[in-house]
Amino acid sequence: MKKIHVFNAGPCLLPQVAIDNAIEALKDFKGTGISLISISHRTPQWDEVMNECRALWKELLHIPEDYEVVFLGGGASMGFLYVAMNFLEKKAAYLDTGVWAHKALKEAQGLGEAYAVACSKDKNYTYIPKDYEIPTDVDYFHITTNNTIYGTEIKEDIDCPVPLIADMSSDILSRPVDVSKYAMIYGGAQKNAGPAGVTFFIIKKDLLGKVTRYIPTMLDLRTHIDKDSMFNTPPVFSIFVMNETLKWVKSIGGVEAIHAINEKKAKTLYDEIDRNSMFIGTAEKDSRSIMNVCFVMAPGKEDLQDEFMAFAKSKGMVGIKGHRSVGGFRASIYNACSQEDVEALVACMQEFEQLKK
Repeated sequence: MKKIHVFNAGPCLLPQVAIDNAIEALKDFKGTGISLISISHRTPQWDEVMNECRALWKELLHIPEDYEVVFLGGGASMGFLYVAMNFLEKKAAYLDTGVWAHKALKEAQGLGEAYAVACSKDKNYTYIPKDYEIPTDVDYFHITTNNTIYGTEIKEDIDCPVPLIADMSSDILSRPVDVSKYAMIYGGAQKNAGPAGVTFFIIKKDLLGKVTRYIPTMLDLRTHIDKDSMFNTPPVFSIFVMNETLKWVKSIGGVEAIHAINEKKAKTLYDEIDRNSMFIGTAEKDSRSIMNVCFVMAPGKEDLQDEFMAFAKSKGMVGIKGHRSVGGFRASIYNACSQEDVEALVACMQEFEQLKK
């Protein structure tokens, strides 16, 4: 059987052990004789999963004691509204680095004054802006650390004079993070942390409750902190698989170890893109993401795009088609994507180059 190499942008490839353990839990959750998707979230066995999952987040990211971890539905898109609802009192600043960053800004503008301090749309979001100042008269500064569509990434924890909020949907757990520099980190799990259906929030608790507007109960993050993420029925299956994924991250050495693996994978693929006469990278080199590698056919080779796509598919490459808004190719090399997968894609690119010389 042909080996399949999955580079989907999300839902992402998950570690096989997490999938296998989820299958067993679907049959019988913790020896209860009940399927995971039929279990009551009020049982002691489910409490164990929730407590372990929170503890793993705190351990893997070295989260300080004055922060809480919350699991909710709605995705990061719902998170855009949670951000503005819970932190925007008078004015907020955003860094506009792509579609999702822009949507986060637009959501905030529906509730109050919010604006972009810098934007990279002038070059189709192929770089991370650098020459900007963070205003000191805003309630918070919002960034999107990794931009899946364009393959750009903020790879360091910036120093910020105001509360810093980050959407880390697509690079969480891929590198060490100094959580103490953030007021809140949030994101959809389906890129690195688990399956679709659950959103994580890492919140500095004493920064909540500062806005004077009425916050609907379900949109008030304090509601979910107070009820341990179970004010209403949580996305049980998604949290279970997320917990299994975090256990896998810990088993291979934690975030620090996986960061070295991710750096090696990214270098392997970018080096080939830069060497191969058939392809060219789209993101500026100093802004390149280690999670989403975007590239196109080299000038003069554009008519070979469909042919390469078919060739790559024949070699078992899945999910390398670029986002519909930018075209080209995108290899999402999240945590569970192996060095072997990346090397298989590189070999595919090299073989295609030889065929076309």
